[in-house]
Amino acid sequence: MGISIWQLLIILAIVLVLFGAKRLRNIGSDLGSAIKGFKQSMREGEEEANDKKSLDDKDQGRVIDAEVTRHDKDKV
Repeated sequence: MGISIWQLLIILAIVLVLFGAKRLRNIGSDLGSAIKGFKQSMREGEEEANDKKSLDDKDQGRVIDAEVTRHDKDKV
C-alpha cells in the first residue's frame, strides 16, 4: 500500500496552495544553502584532521641535532 503518483500530486497541490510558489522557492534555496554549508564544513573538518595527522606523523620522525659537552668538576 504505497503512495501513488496521484496522491503525491494532490499533496503537492495542497502544499503549493498553502505556502505559495515564491515561499516554496525560498524554502528550497535556504535548504540548498544549508546543505552546501554542511558539506563545506565537513570537508574543512576532514582537511583539518588530515593536516593534524600529517603534523603528528612528522613529529614522530623528527631528529634533533645537538652537541654534547662534558664538564668535569676536577678540571676547573
